[in-house]
Amino acid sequence: MGLIYNKYLIEYVVPNNMDEKKNEKSPIDLMKFGRALLDHKKLFWKVWIATFVLSCLWILPQPRYYTTEVSVAPESAESKDVGGLASLASNFGINVGGGSADAIYPQLYPDLFTSTRFLVDLLDIQVTTLDGEISTDYYTYMKSHQKKNILFVPFQYVIDWVKSLFAEEEAAIPSTDGKRFNPFHLSRETDEVVKKVMDNIECTYSRTTDVVTISVTDQDPLVSALLADSIKEHLQNYITEYRTKKARVDYEHYKQQANEAKASYEKARREYATYADMHQNAYMQNVKTRLTDLENEMSMKYNIYSAMTTREQTAMADLQASTPVFTTLTNATVPVKPTGPKRMIFVLAMLFLATLGTIMYLFRKELKDWF
Repeated sequence: MGLIYNKYLIEYVVPNNMDEKKNEKSPIDLMKFGRALLDHKKLFWKVWIATFVLSCLWILPQPRYYTTEVSVAPESAESKDVGGLASLASNFGINVGGGSADAIYPQLYPDLFTSTRFLVDLLDIQVTTLDGEISTDYYTYMKSHQKKNILFVPFQYVIDWVKSLFAEEEAAIPSTDGKRFNPFHLSRETDEVVKKVMDNIECTYSRTTDVVTISVTDQDPLVSALLADSIKEHLQNYITEYRTKKARVDYEHYKQQANEAKASYEKARREYATYADMHQNAYMQNVKTRLTDLENEMSMKYNIYSAMTTREQTAMADLQASTPVFTTLTNATVPVKPTGPKRMIFVLAMLFLATLGTIMYLFRKELKDWF
């Protein structure tokens, strides 16, 4: 039985060892691999030249673009007592302050840049190119003065022609509040321009530093800088108008009340002075009674005028206190170097991918056996 057991053991082990040897993958011979590459050097040169030419034809006509960044530190509406703790806890997604008294706080500024109403207001910004040849509003600039890749022009012409065959006449859109564009109802052209504007501007908020950064990308460096500065001012005005809306309404109300009280007091004072001058030497009781009534009425009107003036001054102080403060950390400057496209990097990346693809094609059988 032992011999039989050993026999079977030997017969069982040996085939398994042979299978394991067959399944073992031979290591790659780097010397052989290098010699194979040298044997196909002509093919590599052809691939490199073709890739270089095609990459240049693709990337060189692409319009360059420039980016301008501005950063501001907005005043927080959080309680000052927990402001530092809330700023630290916000990094972990925890709200310590129990909610902000301000509905549009800095964390929501990036979302504000996706609002159609906010973007439409940017279309009237006046821009000028660096060479001075174009000076118009941002809407016209985005619609009619954008550079395009000359390779795309014929295709774009065909696409526009096909669209014109199926395009339906658009009804006139009424304006609201005398504005040029209606944010609630945009035309097709205006909607396309708004989408382009949304792609060109970006707003980011840093939870660690409470800094809002606005970046604007455009084909002209001066337009990029002008827009970045204008958008920063527009954002400040937008937030200021929102934060001070109730305070401004209160101030205007008390200001009107104070003006009316002043006019009423001055009228009562004139009546009293006129009546007193006309009856200087009168000793009749009804004259004295009338004079006393006019004096009391004048005094009452003065007290009302004084109270309204105090409320007006208080409302003005509240308006000043509710006006947010924006500290500009980085001003807009005209960029000197373009942000992109990175032509050299693109060409090198294409050459690398072409080389990798050629190697995979030449050694497809070996790679298949290896994997």
